[in-house]
Formats: sequence, structure tokens, C-alpha cells
Amino acid sequence: MTRAILSFFGGLFSFIMLGTVFAALTVGGVIWVYTHDLPSTEQLANYEPPMISRVYSGEGEMMDEFARERRLFTPIDDIPPLLRQAFISAEDRFFYEHQGFNPLAMISAARDAVVSRGRNLRGASTITQQVMKNFLLSSDRTVERKIREIILAFRVEQTLSKDEILELYLNEIFLGQNSFGVTAAAQTYFNKTLEELTVEEMAFLASLPQAPSQYHPVRARDRVTERRNWVLGQMADNGYITREEAEAARARPLLTVQGGDIDAFRQSLPDRDYFSDEIRRQLSSTFGEEEFFTGGLSIRATVHPELQVTAAHALQRALERFDRSQGRWRGTGVRLTDEQRASEEAWRQALAETDLARDITLDNLWRPAVVLSVTPDRAVLGIEGIEGTGQVDRPDINWLPGSMADTLSEGDVVYVRAITSDEDGSFQRWSLRQIPEVQGAFMAMDVNTGRVIAMQGGFSYQESSFNRATQAMRQPGSSFKPFVYAAALDSGFTPATIIIDAPIEIDTGDGIWRPNNAGHDFLGPAPMRLGIEQSRNLMTVRLAQEVGMEVVAGYAERFGVYDRLQPFLANSLGAQETTLFRVVAAYAMFANGGERVEPTLVDRVQDRWGRTVYRHDERQCIECTQPDLPAGQAPWIASRRQRVMDPITAYQLTSMMQ
Repeated sequence: MTRAILSFFGGLFSFIMLGTVFAALTVGGVIWVYTHDLPSTEQLANYEPPMISRVYSGEGEMMDEFARERRLFTPIDDIPPLLRQAFISAEDRFFYEHQGFNPLAMISAARDAVVSRGRNLRGASTITQQVMKNFLLSSDRTVERKIREIILAFRVEQTLSKDEILELYLNEIFLGQNSFGVTAAAQTYFNKTLEELTVEEMAFLASLPQAPSQYHPVRARDRVTERRNWVLGQMADNGYITREEAEAARARPLLTVQGGDIDAFRQSLPDRDYFSDEIRRQLSSTFGEEEFFTGGLSIRATVHPELQVTAAHALQRALERFDRSQGRWRGTGVRLTDEQRASEEAWRQALAETDLARDITLDNLWRPAVVLSVTPDRAVLGIEGIEGTGQVDRPDINWLPGSMADTLSEGDVVYVRAITSDEDGSFQRWSLRQIPEVQGAFMAMDVNTGRVIAMQGGFSYQESSFNRATQAMRQPGSSFKPFVYAAALDSGFTPATIIIDAPIEIDTGDGIWRPNNAGHDFLGPAPMRLGIEQSRNLMTVRLAQEVGMEVVAGYAERFGVYDRLQPFLANSLGAQETTLFRVVAAYAMFANGGERVEPTLVDRVQDRWGRTVYRHDERQCIECTQPDLPAGQAPWIASRRQRVMDPITAYQLTSMMQ
């Protein structure tokens, strides 16, 4: 009997031991299978999240920002404690107690799913697990991914502190509207810094991780408000706020940028223009698109904001003056249907949806407007942003033939601007406008540093983003002639050298080329100075023929006008295409005495850590750091600029062009 009992308990013990060993081996095997190829948690310690790159003017004012994910990284110490507590209350109330995962929450979620037969599925992931999913794993809803997530969460809890994990979470989490992290979300939804957020706004942000793409503050207002109020209740239950504070916050309405209650942050920035877009194009090429759009670069532009506006208006005014001299009306080509004009509410909505430029401020803002009725002498307009209606009378279009009815039809969408008094700025009348068909470009550059201080690539960036200063290949025409004369001066010619201004025939091998002067007149023998002063084509061609087009081509390439100029005599008159950007940079070398300058739109670029990764001005200040310079001795600037032409030649050429 005793032996049988001992045998039974011995067998039971062996079974238990074998089961324990088998279970341990099974668990160990599972852990090995799911951990042997897991990513390293060291990636989190060196994490550099995608961040917004920002462009600042020379005065330090923000001009523009570029990003694939709108994220502004904020250290945990700069995130208000109450905001942290709002997210902990909403997502993981035991965050500071567990070791990366919460078994009780997982069991509870599984039980609810079984009891509801799959209808009540809720997450049980801790904040640490969410960090693992966002950073190191995929978002697949599989058992395998969940096991890997738990293992990684446990590991990272041994590597990073709770505050470091929370910092990663609050800067990485997607919160809708292309906003990643709490700082960008606070700006997107409320146009506030984290310190300016109210408790109900913090609760709103904390409600978003559950369904960021669905919790829209306008389309899902009731649903997201209910979720916000629940978060406020959880904050009160956890002792972060009082019941009275929670009830007061619940009673406040949900006011957001998306609901039109608050001005958007983007409205505080100037409209994107040719200058900032060209910075994007050039730096994307220099640093790569990935680094530019995700690197959190701080870019100091060379632009002078006031001069940029002046440059835009100068070009626009000249183009509009030429356009009006043609006496043709083209309009915008956009029309509103009878249905779209059925009521004021309808035409205002339709007008707001038109894809028209709204960045033209020449002599007051140009506004889109719809023609509501028209007679030979008057057109009645519905104007965007203006209450009631306005009108344009026939005298306003004296630059056009025909009556108002010949020019406009009901439903036409046009541009108008307010004519105001020069004395007190008071409104006088509305004036009809159109964007010119002929375009142009403007560029102003500091000839000594190469800093571009203003650049306008067309009439309106919103109407056409094609930058005619940097992208348009055009024949420089007579503006190329100074390079021919520079080559001649360096080849022994003087401003007083006599050049024959008379007909010339050139055998091109494919026929006879007979160039001519613009006025079809001839001066005969004339000093070289006169040739450039009056832009004489025949004198320039003869000069290029005597100097040699190979020499002229070398000068053009040295100045950067062309990468390679074909040595044809026609090119001495600017027949080969280049860009305004290159020509202006080359002219700067005439004006600064013949030293090479590289044109730039950017003074300096810093990375996310504040380290300078690009600086345009590489000159060095010698002895600037010495505190004991002898009396009367000043530091000096060392420049290694290449000299592209003799300073005497530069002086003579500048004098002739003046």
C-alpha cells in the first residue's frame, strides 16, 4: 500500500516536473522565435524623429515651413505636467507602475471580446507598447506582432526611464490633421503653445490617439466632445484635477481652428512665394529631399521682406502696364453657373472654391468676384470677403474697346481691387483687373556678397509657381554684349578703339547671315565705348569676330553665364539661352571689381541640434578674437575669392555701361 502511494506521488511529481520543463522549453522557444530578429531598443535612445524645417528671413521672422509630418520635438521637461497626466489618464493610468505591459488589462480586454462575441474589441496596449508599435514594429493586428510588442516593451523598460518613454510617445503619436506629437497638434487645433493650453484642450488632445483620423473636431464634434469629457472624468478620478474643474471644463464648448473659431497658425505666416519655394528646390537638391522635409532644419534666408514686396510690385506694375497697352480682355476663364449664383450663400461658397490667386497685393489686394448683372455702362459684382455687392463703371475699362456688356457676361469670375485715396486711404471705387499674359522676372542681389535680397519669378506665385528667374531658359539678347566687350578689353582693346559699324556678311556654312542694328542705321567708324552705350549689334559682331568666339565663350563660362557656350557669332548677340539668375550673378562681378561671387538665397543652415551645416560667407576675420590689438590696428577680413577679370577692365566696363 505504501509502495503504491509512493509510486503514485513519484509519478505525479515526475509528470509535474516534465510538464514544467516542457512549458519552460516551450516558452523559451517562443521567446527565441520572436526575439532573435527583433530590432534593437538602442534605436530609441538615438531617435531623431522627422521634424519641420523652417525658413526665416534675415530679421529672424518665420517665412515658411516644410514637412512631411508636422512635428515639433519638445523635451519632456517642457511638456506641462497636466498634459502628460491627461494622456496617462486616457491611455495608460498605470503607466508609472507596470513593467511595459499590463496583464490585467489584457485579460480584461480578452474577456470583453469573448463575452461580446467579438463586437466589443478594445485595445489593452500600454504607452510603452504603443511606442514599440510606432517606432520599431508594424501596425498589423496579429498575435505574433503582439508578442513581439510585449517583449520589446519589457526590454525598453529596462533601458529607458519612464519619462524618456513618455517623451518619445508624446512627440511621436499621430493626432490627426498631419500633426505628429503634442506640440504640433496644439498648434494645429488651437494655434497655441503647450503652456497656453487649457485643461479641456489638453483633454481633447489626449482623446485623439484612440481614433485620430475619425475624431475630427467639426465632422465628429459630438463624438470627440464626448471622448474629451470622458478624459476629463478620468483625470478627476486619478486626482489630477478636482471634480469642480472637470465639470467646468466639460461645460466649455469645443473651439478649434478647424471649426473657424481660431485663426490658423499658417495665417500668421506670409503666403508662400517664389523665394521660399526656390529655397526648397535648391536645398532639396543640396541636402536631399528626405533631409530637407524631415531634418528639422533652421534656414536663414537672405531675403529682405520689405524689398521683396517692393520687387514684386515693381514687376507686377510693369507687366500690367504692358498688358493694358495691348487692349485685350481675357479674364480668368472661370464662370459660375446659374445654380451657383442662385443665392448670395451659393455664389460666395462657389467663389471661395475657385482655384484663383489670392496673393496679389499690387495697389491693394486683388479679390475674386463674380459678375451678377451687366449693362453697357455698369457691372454689378459679388466680391469675395466684401459684404453686399460692388460695381464697376464703364470709365474704368477705357483701356479696352467696346462697352461693359461687350467685355463681361453674367457668371464671369474676375479680379477687382479697391481704388483708394492717396491722402487718407479712403475707399473710392472698384476697378477691374486681369493677370497679364506676358510674364517676367525680377532679381536683386548684393554684388559684394552674392546674397539675393529679392526675387520675383512671375506675376503671381499662386497663379503660376514656375520661377522665371531660375527655371526659365531665355535668350539674354543684348544683355550678353558686356561679356564680349570684357573679352575685348582684356585682349588689348580700349574704350577708344575704333570699330566699324557697317553691314557685314557671315558665311555660316549653311547660308549667309546678315545681322543688322535695331534701327537699321550705320554709324561707320566709331569708338568701342559707343558700341556698348548704344548697343550696336554690328559693332559687337565685328568685335567678337576679331577677338575670337572661343575667347568670348571662355569669358561667358568663367562668369557662369553658361556651362558651355557654342562658339557661333550669333551667340555674341545673346542667342544661346540661359537664366536671369546666372546673368545677374555674372553682372555682379563687373560691379564688385572682378571677384567671383556665388549667388545664394541662404545665409546659413542649422540642423535640429543647432549645429551649422552650411554657411555661405566663408570669409575669415583675422585677429577678431585677439583682445590686445595694438592701438590703431584693426582686424581684417581674409577672402580667398577667385578673380575672374582684371579690376581695371571691370572699372572700364562699368564706366561704359553707366
